[in-house]
Amino acid sequence: MSKVRVYELARDLGLESKDLVDFLEELGADVKNHMSTIEDDIAELVREHFSKDGEAPGAQGGASLASEKTSPPSRDERARERQGKGSAAPRRHEAKKPQHPQAQAGGPAARHDAKARRKDRAPSGDGAQKNRGTLVIPDTITVREFAEKLGVPATAIIKTLMGIGVMASINQSIDHDAAAMVAQKLGYKVERPQETQTAVVDTSEDPPELLKERPPIVTIMGHVDHGKTTLLDAIRKTRVVETEAGGITQHLGAYQVQRNGKKITFIDTPGHEAFTAMRSRGAQVTDIAVLVVAADDGVMPQTVEAINHAKAADVPIIVAVNKMDRPGANLDRVKQQLAEHDLVPEDWGGDTIVVPVVALKGEGIDDLLEMILLVAELRELKANPDRPGQATVIESELDKGKGPVATILVKNGSVRVGDAVVVGPIAGRVRALIDEMGRSVKVAGPSMPVQVLGLSDVPQAGDLLEVVADERTAREIAAARQQENRTEAQRANRLRLAELFSRVQEGEVKDLNIVVKADVQGSVEALRHSLEKLSDDRVRVNVIHGAAGGITESDINLAAVSNAIVIGFNVRPEPSARNLAEREGVDIRLYRVIYDAIQDVENAMQGLLEPTYEEVVLGRAEVRATFRIPGVGTVAGCYVTEGKIVRSAEARVLRDNVVIYEGRLASLKRFKDDVREVAEGYECGIGIERFNDIKEGDIIEVFEMREV
Repeated sequence: MSKVRVYELARDLGLESKDLVDFLEELGADVKNHMSTIEDDIAELVREHFSKDGEAPGAQGGASLASEKTSPPSRDERARERQGKGSAAPRRHEAKKPQHPQAQAGGPAARHDAKARRKDRAPSGDGAQKNRGTLVIPDTITVREFAEKLGVPATAIIKTLMGIGVMASINQSIDHDAAAMVAQKLGYKVERPQETQTAVVDTSEDPPELLKERPPIVTIMGHVDHGKTTLLDAIRKTRVVETEAGGITQHLGAYQVQRNGKKITFIDTPGHEAFTAMRSRGAQVTDIAVLVVAADDGVMPQTVEAINHAKAADVPIIVAVNKMDRPGANLDRVKQQLAEHDLVPEDWGGDTIVVPVVALKGEGIDDLLEMILLVAELRELKANPDRPGQATVIESELDKGKGPVATILVKNGSVRVGDAVVVGPIAGRVRALIDEMGRSVKVAGPSMPVQVLGLSDVPQAGDLLEVVADERTAREIAAARQQENRTEAQRANRLRLAELFSRVQEGEVKDLNIVVKADVQGSVEALRHSLEKLSDDRVRVNVIHGAAGGITESDINLAAVSNAIVIGFNVRPEPSARNLAEREGVDIRLYRVIYDAIQDVENAMQGLLEPTYEEVVLGRAEVRATFRIPGVGTVAGCYVTEGKIVRSAEARVLRDNVVIYEGRLASLKRFKDDVREVAEGYECGIGIERFNDIKEGDIIEVFEMREV
């Protein structure tokens, strides 16, 4: 589709380019300046919008489609007004602009922001045509599909949507509310599609007589370089399977070992990040976590993260103290550090099993496997192999020869070749099951890892595979799930500090989980102790994780699955973490004074919290070079990586996502010229008021405080 530049269109219409840019921005078009381009069909609609006769946009598809639009001034009137003291364009825009200029072109924000406005502007019925019957409109539908349903030209739909502030081209999607408004104007009664039952597997508990013992599923976690991979290799070598000779071992992301005639399933994951990512998708796969700690290094930051993730999942922890042959190995010191994190060893009177091992030499491996079987026996892990299977996807890929391939762990029941299955929003029929030795098997029972072939697409790790009655049922469920917006459902239930009191009153919340990140470990401990002291008989405050450093995606994932809020002291979230928090609805609170953080949590518990301002990050720039200028100080040569840098905004300097200074911009230049703002993708020179210790690699973040 051809495109036209904004300045060319403005020239044709006799408008100032800036006025047209403002108008298009108000309608949600993705334009930044006069050189931006817009699609030809949108340009044509803008021309008609500013046309002399002011014909109603719905004329082609029924006189009622946009009866509310006002007629714009003629070209001569616009010319006369521009010759006057002020431009008429802003007044014209005022008459034309939608009530919510933030609405974006057919995207989710447009659909969300315009809902209330559409209800207010619903047709009165004067122009509506006689009842044409009932029209079923899904949650989202493309303009093309909608036009075909109505039997109306797509241009008529686009024009009407423009009138309510939603710009959508023929291939873009609009939401149910926008489509319903147009359909009702044409005399249709609108309904949503009936919801399809998606929980298709019987989740009722099995009678005890049908339950049989199943192998435990174990995840190995720990700090980098403490020997996770070496330990996995040592465990793998202990397998005694007669048929292995001549077989080709296959990496499935999971494998089984045998010990005293009993099997143990190990998940081979990169560590707690994958462990938590799967939990965030509702997959509670692991029965036991083995925590690897090097005897010479002791407990390290990632060890603490692994402990907190395992605790949040309510999974028993067995500690394998590795590298016991090293000169600096000190088992008692490791036990002392573990006790500080509430993992008290058994020989110290606690209930945490600690096993010394030397993974490289295979020493202590038998003891570790024995302890795993002991813990599994105490947990009484059982399942019913004779019911339709339920399994969790732990890895997936698109294989050139085999198509979509998913590695699954069966949780309950059995998965058989020929079964119709649904995996999240994906349907399929099991064509083949392949075990870790590369052999085809007919049936996979509880705790067994296998590769599945026959899915229509590649599923995500953590998705639940369910065996259903037939392929038609699988396709129907998959189609229904594709329509569901799971993110909104998750966000709706996410805890926010401002809602704490009301949800406590309603009996929804008894625990307030908090993830604490700060610039130094001392601040973490101070915050942890102060916050946990706030617990009372209604709410127990739990700091489920605390560490020094910036807020990362791992922190957000942990907060999401634990329904926690994140408190940052003198640190900032990474851009990827901030975006993930917005998607997941995780509440991040940032502070410069410890007392303010404690006071806010206390006020939230008492129902007194009244946030009056919120911080809005405008942009970030990376320091690429520094220049010392006599009489001025240090100026940073920067590249704007996100948003825009605004001269009048407040600013902070980040080093490794830790705030080292907060103040205002002293200067903002493009080449030698002072400028008010610099957009993403451009270079600029930045001076910070009363701060000269700027270094290459620092991030300058500009923000403003907006009243809520």
